This record gives sequence, C-alpha cells and structure tokens, in this order.
Amino acid sequence: MFAEVIESISTVNATDWDSCVGVKHPFTCHAFLDALEHSRCIGPESGWSPQHLVVYTDKQKQEMVGVMPLYLKDHSYGEYVFDWAWADAYHRAGLDYYPKLLCGIPFTPVNGARLIVKPGIENGATVRQTLLKKVLQLAKSENISSIHWLFTTGEDDNFLLNSGITRRTGTQFHWRNQGYQNFDSFLSDMSHKKRKNIRRERRRVSDAGIKYLVIGGEDITEQYTSEMYRFYTRTIRRYGARQYLNREFFERITTTMPESVIFMFAQFDGQLLAGGLFYLGDNALYGRYWGAYDDYHSLHFETCYYQPIEYCIKNGLELFEAGAQGEHKLARGLLPVKTYSYHWLSNPRFMSAVEQYTVEENDHIDRYTELLHAHSPFRANTKG
Repeated sequence: MFAEVIESISTVNATDWDSCVGVKHPFTCHAFLDALEHSRCIGPESGWSPQHLVVYTDKQKQEMVGVMPLYLKDHSYGEYVFDWAWADAYHRAGLDYYPKLLCGIPFTPVNGARLIVKPGIENGATVRQTLLKKVLQLAKSENISSIHWLFTTGEDDNFLLNSGITRRTGTQFHWRNQGYQNFDSFLSDMSHKKRKNIRRERRRVSDAGIKYLVIGGEDITEQYTSEMYRFYTRTIRRYGARQYLNREFFERITTTMPESVIFMFAQFDGQLLAGGLFYLGDNALYGRYWGAYDDYHSLHFETCYYQPIEYCIKNGLELFEAGAQGEHKLARGLLPVKTYSYHWLSNPRFMSAVEQYTVEENDHIDRYTELLHAHSPFRANTKG
C-alpha cells in the first residue's frame, strides 16, 4: 500500500474520497471539508493547515482505500478536547508544543470515523496500520510534539487502544429514539416532574404565537442561508466567542451538500425570530449552531432540543447529537454518553505524565457519568 499527504482536499477526487468515507456522515464527506477550505475558515492563516492522509492500493494510485482528515495546528482552538494545560507545561519546560497534528473535524465535536477504511476492503486492519505508520512518520520527520485523534468511534477506538495510544474520556449528551410514535410517547417515558416541565416550556413558546419552519435540501434559499448566518454571528457576538465560520462557508454548504443541511426557524407573524443549523446523517441529526433576535422564555430549548427531537421521531432517526457539554440537556431527555480521544506525545517524560493524568481523569469521568445517569429524567422501568 502507498500513503501520501495532501495539503488540500481539493487535490483529490471527491468521488474517490467519498467512496471511502461514504455520504452517511456529513462531516467527513469531501463537500464539507472542501467548504471549510474553500471559504478559508481553515488554512495556514487560521492555524489549521490540512495534512490529510490518503492510502492507495499501490504507488500507481489505482484505488483509494483509506483516508485520515488531518491538520497541522499552531493553537488548540476549535477542538472541544482541551489540552491547554499540556501546552502550558511544555512552555514552562522550555519546549514547543505547537505545531501539533490533529485528526478530527474542525469546530465539530461530533463522533465519527477517523482512520477511515473504504467499505468492503478485506484488509481494513492493514489500511489503518498504514495510516498510523504514516502519521507517526510525519510527526517524527517534522519534529512535531504530538498527535491527537478526537471524537473517535467503533473500530478506531479498538485499533488505537490496541496500538498503545493513550485514551482520554469525555462526556456529551445524546438523545436516542426508542421507537417513539410521537413526542408524547417520548414524554410518557419520563418522570411526571420532567414531563410536566417540558410541556410547560413548550406551551410558553406556542402560547406566544411562535411557530416553526423546517427548511432543507432544495428548499434552502439564499435568503434563508443569510438569515441563519446572521443568527450564528449574533450568538457569537452575544457571548464573545470566536467566530470560526464565515458567510461563504454557509453559502457553500447549502449549495454543495444541501441534502445534509437543515434549518429550523422560529417565526412570529411571518418574521423569523430564531434559527438552528442542523446536519442530517444516514440515521442521525446533529445540532451545531443557533441564534435569536430577542429573548423569549424557553425558545432556546424548543429550537435546540424539542424541535429536533420531534423531527427525529417523525423521520425515524435513531440519534440526535446536540453538541458539546451542557448538563441542562439531561432534563430534556438527552442522556450522558462517553466520548473518546487518543493522544501520542513525542517526549517520553510528558507522555508518561499524560498517561497518568488521563487515568485519573477517566476515573473521574466514569464517576461523573454514573452520577448523571442516577439523575436520569426517565422512569426506572423505561429504556430511556
């Protein structure tokens, strides 16, 4: 097998890339990564330099059989797995932590494949080994401090763990469809107190005369895209957050991958009040950004949780991921799940310290997750 580094997703054929990652997961598809690069939301000037790995069957590049979305970074923004303390420790020791290599999706704390093998390939383990060997070679040849794989799943977890890469555990809140017929059947699984609270929150929105408009696919117009971008930037300004995405990115995803993009708008008397940006996978919905022009009681909960949950039930989707963090999601029916990342540091002394730290941190996350489950909003005799 033959592996190479590409410095832009545009240098490889979209069909070849997507034949490896599939189109079932919107964030690893060629169109999404290309939109980030084409709009210059990522690139050397933003501290995200693409170093994607591609594996072929041979040096003649007859068939692409594996890929790894990879970036050379000179900071730790936009990752949602925090290693600032590690960087500070390197600095205090007189060492350079940056640049580092990061395998993941920029600004997107969503679980997914990272060492990606083309479906149907018999020697998938060999493809993963080739990807791991290549990224380690790259790190050593360029004197890179570390490699990080973020929000991994399934076979990647098993492979990296068995390869001796240190695992770090985190927590998110996800909603799972238990075969609900409608939103009321979802509520029926919850405790009386939680069920009553959700119904009260939803009534406050509906009694205010607010209705919802769900827009996706070919129905997404330039006007709707502009409105969603304005909601996004309004939230950024309100909370003083970093703006990672620009208008061009929003325009590009709605034209190159409209089948994966959904807007949910709250409106009153024909005027849009709030909006949420969601991505549609094969059997899942992913919530990313939201914004509102004014404060309305429970509008955030309705737009970011209840409307997408209702959408999942109506469309038979199994999973709703609402983004990183947020214990308030528990009371709305999203349960804690563990997320994983893997880390390799070139410096043996720091690698040993990180291994010890992650053991202690992982134990803390285990206890924290157990505590959250003990406060589940669902009745004890339901699946949750």
